[in-house]
Amino acid sequence: MTALPGETPGTAGTDTPEGDAPPAATDAEAPARGESTDAEATEAGAPADETGEVAEASADEATESAEAPEDAGEADDTAGASADGEGDAAAPALSEAQAELAAQRELRERIAQRKAAKDGPVAAGTKLSGTAADLLAAVRAVESGEKAGTEFFDSHLGTPTPRRAAPAPAAPPRRPDPAAAPVERPAASPEAVDAVRAVLTEGGAPEALARPATGALGEQAAELLRADPWQLLAVPGVRPEQADGFARALLGAGCGPDDERRTAALVGWVLERAALQGHTALDAEAVRAALAERSVRDPDEAVRHAVEEGVALVFQEGAEAGFEGEEGVEAEAPAEGDAPQGEETEAPEPVQVLLGLDRYALAEESLADGLARLLNACEKGADWAEAAAAAPSPSAAELIRTAATAGLVVHSGGEAARAEPAALIAAARGLGLRALGAAHSEDGRRRLAGAIGAPEAAVTLAGLLSGTEGPGRDEDGALALDLLVVLDAPQLDVEGAAVLVEALADGARLVLSGDPGVLGSAGAGRVFADVLAARACPQVVSRTPDPGPIGELVSGIGIGELNQVEAPGKEVVIVPVRDAGEAVHRTVQLVADSVPRAFSIPAADTQVITVGHGGAAGTRVLNEALKQRLNPGPGRFGGFDPGDRVVHVPAPGRAVPGVVRSADAEGLHLDCGGTPVVVPQERVEAVVRHGWALSAHQAAGMRWPAAVVVLPGDAAAGLSRPWVYTAFGRGERHLSVVHGVDQALPHAVAQVPAQERTTRLRPLLEALPTPDAAS
Repeated sequence: MTALPGETPGTAGTDTPEGDAPPAATDAEAPARGESTDAEATEAGAPADETGEVAEASADEATESAEAPEDAGEADDTAGASADGEGDAAAPALSEAQAELAAQRELRERIAQRKAAKDGPVAAGTKLSGTAADLLAAVRAVESGEKAGTEFFDSHLGTPTPRRAAPAPAAPPRRPDPAAAPVERPAASPEAVDAVRAVLTEGGAPEALARPATGALGEQAAELLRADPWQLLAVPGVRPEQADGFARALLGAGCGPDDERRTAALVGWVLERAALQGHTALDAEAVRAALAERSVRDPDEAVRHAVEEGVALVFQEGAEAGFEGEEGVEAEAPAEGDAPQGEETEAPEPVQVLLGLDRYALAEESLADGLARLLNACEKGADWAEAAAAAPSPSAAELIRTAATAGLVVHSGGEAARAEPAALIAAARGLGLRALGAAHSEDGRRRLAGAIGAPEAAVTLAGLLSGTEGPGRDEDGALALDLLVVLDAPQLDVEGAAVLVEALADGARLVLSGDPGVLGSAGAGRVFADVLAARACPQVVSRTPDPGPIGELVSGIGIGELNQVEAPGKEVVIVPVRDAGEAVHRTVQLVADSVPRAFSIPAADTQVITVGHGGAAGTRVLNEALKQRLNPGPGRFGGFDPGDRVVHVPAPGRAVPGVVRSADAEGLHLDCGGTPVVVPQERVEAVVRHGWALSAHQAAGMRWPAAVVVLPGDAAAGLSRPWVYTAFGRGERHLSVVHGVDQALPHAVAQVPAQERTTRLRPLLEALPTPDAAS
């Protein structure tokens, strides 16, 4: 066995022959089916082609929409939708993803109605007044340096009104029945699509964008595009230079880089792109810098106009209450030089001005209010002493005691610590409570059900939110649950979390459980990390270590140390390689021969994990090589054959492993963890990819008996501590590391933490009245 030393390993595992030469054919990288070479160049970190043609976005780009913080060079083509337009046609039956999106739309509508009733509507294209106008003035005054942030906001806006406490459980609000909500947006009419196609042709844009443009902009898409060609940026995958060319073709010399229509659309595009990287808001300075890079001569005016038009919302963070007089009336700050001798005046805290899209702002505010409601509305005096005494471990007992006295609890720990939430669920069910656990993946659900000893007590989170799994809803439209434990909580994005919390009844308990060291959610936000950092609720840190050499190795990575570990059973093996071609060859050899022979683990139970989809040893090349070895065939079903391992992406950010069973006129038939799935023929190219090799983001929340992590030389830029921690922790019994990055691996573990995401949830939680919060 070879452990992970700080220097380049000098020997390979004994199960990998050294004399085999790698096949030369695997060094060449071919574009994936239906994807342009421009998209490949972008993923490899090369400048994007600016020919004006829009590259198609495939299922793997959709899944990796949040990988940009860790995987360099993959942000530009992670659009999450196919540009050919055919994949956007409505399916005959309501899918799980559509139901989930419908629930999110319902939540946004209810939040928007409440916000409108409180603040009053602001019509797009009109000047703001009152508080909103003051906030706009704040952006210009604070960022120009004319006034200190605290002085401006305190003197003009006053002290913010404290948030109201959650309503008492005695009078729960009537919740709309989700079944009565509209399930999906009607399909675009052929006439509307034809009208958009005509406008696109006139502007020199691909006709294939007609259907996605109509889906994004509605039935009046043709009129909107003709009046404002930069609305084309609302279509996933379209870049600003492509929209500029489209606008020039339609408007001629009448448009320029500072056209207000262009600058407003660019602000929205910058914020949408930031959301793909996990941010729910962005510093105003970063937005202005991005606009300047796009030839906008007056970024300040562009930001002001975008806020006026309702494209973005403006927020300020970091300002404290101002100077107060004897009766609470704000007084002016002492002028410079007026302070008494011997006393120093404190410098005002700098104010950070953020810009964000309303969908994420509303979701974060709703989530913060919902978490406070759960904290304040549950029964605090529950007696679970006997259940805690019977717990299988001290950490499980602590979790049970904590959940008995709090409506919201955060539990953190590694893989072995997953037994503690399972013990909590079993204890609650033993007390007659309606308790349920929700995992990120089907694999996680099976493992949780086995730990609880009750298959009906575990669901997937997506199935729970869509209504296809779980107990259903009560008469008020809330989930019929007394206790919900969410495992893999770091994978929760802010919109999904808001929908989930909104669905819980007053008095219900929520436990967020997960490993803080793994990669974050595919969608925008960092819910688990923000709730941990805000310390707004009790926290339980597991003291149960992960066992074995793999557990010891991963635990060290979590604290920034790449340690050597003793592995007498070859639980961890290092396979050094010289180049990407050899990395592909060694990977195929490990999966097909070495691991099955040495550990009796079949190839179907070994998962390959690599940094990205592109490159000479990315998922595309590895999947092609593995298919040729493990399941060769002509790919007569849209590139797939029966027996192929695949990954199905029903919605951006969700990856569901499966196996191809057959295909017919109905579509491609998959077996996804025992659940039959039929993918319509026109959707196969957009949402199905081969799955022998996955990225670490796709693999998060799942484990396999054996994992082979591939680190070719060109992967160094995409490595970080969370990436290594996540990838190395996917193997239960065996981990092979195909190592070609030299010192980049220990450097990433020691010095490259997770890239920060800009969010507003933490300050919102810190401002909430939570008298029972942990100190």
